[in-house]
Amino acid sequence: MRVAALMIRILRQIIRDKRTMGLLIFAPILVLTMMHFVFAGDEYVPKIGIVDVPQAIVEQMNSDDVKITEYDDKTQAQNALTDREIDGYFTFENQSPALYLEGSDPSKNGAVMKWIQTALPSGQPTNGPAPTLNIDYLHGSSDMGIFDYFGPVLLGFFVFFFVFLIAGVSFLRERTTGTLERLLASPLRKWEIVIGYVLGFGLFAMIQTTIIAAYAIYVLGMVMEGNFGYVLLITLLLALTALTLGILLSAFANNELQMMQFIPIVVVPQIFFSGLFDLDTISKWLSWIGPFTPLYYAANALRNVMVRGYDWGDIYTDVAMLAGFSLLFMILNIFALKKYRKI
Repeated sequence: MRVAALMIRILRQIIRDKRTMGLLIFAPILVLTMMHFVFAGDEYVPKIGIVDVPQAIVEQMNSDDVKITEYDDKTQAQNALTDREIDGYFTFENQSPALYLEGSDPSKNGAVMKWIQTALPSGQPTNGPAPTLNIDYLHGSSDMGIFDYFGPVLLGFFVFFFVFLIAGVSFLRERTTGTLERLLASPLRKWEIVIGYVLGFGLFAMIQTTIIAAYAIYVLGMVMEGNFGYVLLITLLLALTALTLGILLSAFANNELQMMQFIPIVVVPQIFFSGLFDLDTISKWLSWIGPFTPLYYAANALRNVMVRGYDWGDIYTDVAMLAGFSLLFMILNIFALKKYRKI
């Protein structure tokens, strides 16, 4: 009887917590639905350009599983490759076949190589030994692995996840222990309280992100083609975004469990739009969510710096968006404090 009474009390406690009940049902459905649309998407179709390829060979190419674009010269094809409009382009140089790959995504490189091998079984010159296919890379090399491509995304995700969690729980503890109420009773204005908390937690986030980024690059050997200073800037802005978002959402939680409940709703969905999965294969009606998530811009900027070696001119838009997210969440935090005190 005593065990049954305890069981009934726990069940009643869970049932009364409508947020927990909703999470137990809604969160798994949300994540599973996103996984369905991500993994059940269309198979990736390589985008390949061709330049100065004999018409006889072009006619032999099987274009059913690839999107082919013809260019007048190598300059046009090279510009398209730089802008990532194509995954690679095929041409002939001194009667030898040559393939130029964008190179930053090993999976796309593999798809292009697979198509080339099947599309040109007899399309090469037959006088003498078959010439060797020359392969060149705009970014990376044949030695670049999957971890090198996905590493920047994982780096950004772990920074975002842990800063969000620590900031949210810590600020919640400040509120539940009465520290926030005492600050609100002081002459401090709401914006001063928000800035103070952001700077305080931000110092820790700065140390954390620096250690994580340095370890991933210099210890684990993650590919690093660009400036490490840009990597620190991007990860710090991402950490600031996670920090301000965690503080904001903690205002709507009454305990640590409720704070944890935001993770599958706010953090996990961002994984699907961060570039960890190919956005070209995700359903079009779902892919529009990506630009509304901070991790989308952070992962793109980190990959551009670490894998492609891009400079400030290629990443400033993503950096500005991260700064904008941080500013937006800081402003919302100021308004959220009205829940506790009206000035």
